Amino acid sequence: MSRNIARNRRVYDWNVVPWRKLEKATFKLQKRIYRAAIEGNKRKARRLQGLLTRSWSAKMIAVRQVTQQNKGKKTAGIDGATALRPTLRQPLVKQLILDRKVKASPTRRVWIPKPSRTEKRPLGIPTIYDRALQGLVKMALEPEWEATFEPNSYGFRPGRGGHDATEAIFRSISRKSKWILDADIAKFFDGINHEALLKKLNNSSPIRRQIRAWLKAGVMDKGVYQNTNTGTPQGGVISPLLANIALHGLEEAVMELIPTKKKKEGLTVVRYADDFVVIHEDIEVIKRAKRVVEQKLSTLGIELKKEKTRITHTLEGEEPGFDFLGFNIRQYEISKYHSGKTGKGFKTLIKPSTKAIKEHKKKIATTIKSHRAAPPAALIAKLNPIIRGWSNYYRTVVSKETYNSMDAYLWETLWQWAKRRHTQKSHQWIIKKYWGTKGLNNWVFKGKTKNGEEISLTKHSETEIVRHVKVKGTASPFNGDTVYWSKRLRKSSDVSRRVLKLLDRQEGKCARCGLVFRSGDQWEVDHVLPKSLGGKDWYTNLQLLHDYCHDAKSAEDGSNGKRSVRLNLDGEIEEPDEVKVSRPVLKTSRRGDPLA
Repeated sequence: MSRNIARNRRVYDWNVVPWRKLEKATFKLQKRIYRAAIEGNKRKARRLQGLLTRSWSAKMIAVRQVTQQNKGKKTAGIDGATALRPTLRQPLVKQLILDRKVKASPTRRVWIPKPSRTEKRPLGIPTIYDRALQGLVKMALEPEWEATFEPNSYGFRPGRGGHDATEAIFRSISRKSKWILDADIAKFFDGINHEALLKKLNNSSPIRRQIRAWLKAGVMDKGVYQNTNTGTPQGGVISPLLANIALHGLEEAVMELIPTKKKKEGLTVVRYADDFVVIHEDIEVIKRAKRVVEQKLSTLGIELKKEKTRITHTLEGEEPGFDFLGFNIRQYEISKYHSGKTGKGFKTLIKPSTKAIKEHKKKIATTIKSHRAAPPAALIAKLNPIIRGWSNYYRTVVSKETYNSMDAYLWETLWQWAKRRHTQKSHQWIIKKYWGTKGLNNWVFKGKTKNGEEISLTKHSETEIVRHVKVKGTASPFNGDTVYWSKRLRKSSDVSRRVLKLLDRQEGKCARCGLVFRSGDQWEVDHVLPKSLGGKDWYTNLQLLHDYCHDAKSAEDGSNGKRSVRLNLDGEIEEPDEVKVSRPVLKTSRRGDPLA
């Protein structure tokens, strides 16, 4: 009897939950939903979705995502709760029920600045209960819609990204110059008509009723309640999926402009969230497409942003080409003897946009300026992630020339930084103090850490150009082809070279829990032997872990500076509390339970 009790306690202890089994059970249900949707069996899909939303495995994963994985886990809603203690997560799991009697709590309004603009973007942060429930509903809805979404929709979808959208555009225009409708939607998330969205969902009553409750919940802005009659709150777990559902059908509506299947091949619609382009060689088709798009959006209560929507040509005109997701896409006239396979006297090149370059330069200059009195090692530690991240994003396009110009700008800015620190010293003295060689590279900015280790600044030009391989057609991670998606992740254009090497060495699996890394997972590079115990930054001492696995490992070896000695009922080390940005418990109650 005592063994049975111990066994039950062990199963419900958060630190010893068999996550591998829960992941497999949940993913199996999602695959069945996906297949039912592919077959057009809606009744079966609805039944399976209901089964998933009642599944203990799915509820556990949903709670783990919002309390341990999501980047916004430390941002509180109106309940003031963020990442919960391990002992408080199980009670939250038990409360996740789709119930018509339960109303959604209002979201907390948070204003964040838009990139390179003075205006701000409103976010709506749900309570931790609603976030977990949204994650559960998303797990049920996403497989069905992944079987339905149009092939050239790439934003906020598992296994797809901006590089796939860019490659789709390149394939459409690489052999022929074409006209482009470059469009953007005004106040997209804030303007979606609720009834039109709910009608598109066409889902079972419990899920549709719960989504309606979230849409109508309202917001609290500095203690003042406001109704939400339109829009989906940015910041919610399910909001990106709802946004994609709202715009589903846009590509199909435009494609209906071309009557025959053969001629349809010349018309392309590529969409990434609310940014999209329509591509065709005939300007009249593009003009008609614009009218169709405006009509389609009007049924959703939204419209095109006039100042950001234009018709342009890829080769001709005063300003040929266009910007998309930080890339500049255009064609350049060249001699017919150097035109490659096209034979049309032009080449299609994709480069970092002028706006993206200016923003990157501004970020570098701001970082250097804010470290005027800091040691070189501290400045390098701040600059390296910025340089690597930006370079990795643009490594799939024609960026070598841009990388070299960015390195020149970086050198000039650092030179001014060094001269300002040592106004009485000679140039030779400054060079010797801050610059050196690293292998075949000269003029490498360097410094020493507190431990006496030498650290050097990464150059943009060190990043190799690697062509991105576009995702296959309508392929989805829910189709069960884990080999394809695992290999694709290990060659992803959105992942740093160091992480790619670790993924390849670990065969795409977490070194601690053994689960396969999937699109959207958060991971961290961990030192097997912590630096505090003499561990080095060598690949032999590095491993890739899920962020929650990294937190648990750091608590065990004390590398987070707060070694936990608290043990669970089985004598194993219990995971410590998350960093307390705000309260780890919920203030509001649901059904009389203070942990709801």
